Amino acid sequence: MSIAALLSELRAIVGASAVIDDRDAAAPYLVDWRERYFGAALAIVKPGSTGEVSRVISVCARNGVPIVPQGGNTGLAGGATPLTDGRDIVLNLSRMNRVRGLDPANNTVTVEAGCILQNIQQAAFAANRLFPLTLASQGSCQIGGNLATNAGGVHVLRYGNMRDLVLGIEVVLPDGRTWNGLRALRKDNSGYDLKQLFIGAEGTLGVITAAVLKLFPRPRVSVVCWVAFASVGGAVELLSALRGRFGERVSAFEIVGMPALELVLRHIPSARNPLSTAAQWFGLLELSDSFDGYDLASAVENELSEAAREGLIGDAAIAHSQAQADAFWALRENISEAQKIEGISIKHDIAVPVSQTPAFLDRADAALRQAFPDLRIVAFGHLGDGNLHYNLSKPESADNATFIAQTGQVNRIVHDLVGELGGSISAEHGLGQLRRDEILRYKSALEIELMKAVKTALDPAGLFNRGKLI
Repeated sequence: MSIAALLSELRAIVGASAVIDDRDAAAPYLVDWRERYFGAALAIVKPGSTGEVSRVISVCARNGVPIVPQGGNTGLAGGATPLTDGRDIVLNLSRMNRVRGLDPANNTVTVEAGCILQNIQQAAFAANRLFPLTLASQGSCQIGGNLATNAGGVHVLRYGNMRDLVLGIEVVLPDGRTWNGLRALRKDNSGYDLKQLFIGAEGTLGVITAAVLKLFPRPRVSVVCWVAFASVGGAVELLSALRGRFGERVSAFEIVGMPALELVLRHIPSARNPLSTAAQWFGLLELSDSFDGYDLASAVENELSEAAREGLIGDAAIAHSQAQADAFWALRENISEAQKIEGISIKHDIAVPVSQTPAFLDRADAALRQAFPDLRIVAFGHLGDGNLHYNLSKPESADNATFIAQTGQVNRIVHDLVGELGGSISAEHGLGQLRRDEILRYKSALEIELMKAVKTALDPAGLFNRGKLI
């Protein structure tokens, strides 16, 4: 089939306006958020229903046309960007943005893959419930992409990753058939848990078109703190003490290195440091409770005062209004945006056991500074679950081109240490194009063989998200 005939058939399925083959109009869909990967495609196709997704995939499968599933295109590993050969159709699900149903008694919401995360949060809030996945990109990322990458975010400490927040999914397979697994059950021991094959698979096994998500009681009280730490070891000790004292009320525990905060203060006009004291590390803590009859703020303040007496922390500020809490969170959430403004860097999205976080930072910093003098290390992330974003560049952007060319040597230092400490080189961003080859060094031959067997079983023609993950 000619390209013209193919596009004509696709337009007949989704509508003429939902097939974009004009170069300028297609350009935003062909580059990743960091503007590191640029691809090409036959067209951008935007189906409006699961039925249309099925028919589009059937046409592509029949004609051997590869497909790149795409959500909000906010990923950081190039997973939603097509390759440069121009053979793919980009299947963008942004039109599939309906909330199909919300069941407060069952604490579930059923949504289509193109729903923006923030809209799901708001729908839950309106029903006096909480959908806890929280990301800096929540105003533009889509739940299908969150599912495809097993997104984490700041509340994994209390609520878990996307894998923990999903009860059922609907998937269109690479041959066009649709599996309806939209079960809203917390107990279903009737065979393999097939949904987990597709969550975190980065669109390489099928297209997730809808999901049943877990909801939780909406917190009635929240305490947000910005804390200066004498050391990351002190932060780990404080985390342990808070969890022992407050249990699941500890919702988030983030750390921010001073270089990361400096970038935000430099590039984000509204940013202000809540503390006047200097520190190498800062923490952003959130504790919350669905019961408002307990003075959580006073209890947290007492715990921080004790930590200060023990030398675990320096100064601390507790937000006394929602606006102040939002300002604290903005410091953390704008780090990626500030880095993007500053320029390119070598990024790592690693996870180690929480107890090993200080050892990783001490050893990685020392090894990298020895190999690369005058290195700027921008480290921040989710201390509560051991996920660090560990990003490296030169202080002067003019020196970065030479430094970026040494990514392989940098990765050996960082990733080998992660492996030694029992960690993962991809915690929440996925492998995408960025780490597809790198992962071969850190998974056993058997694990790679099993992954390839699953890929071959579901996508024997290899048409789904070529060049990503595996």
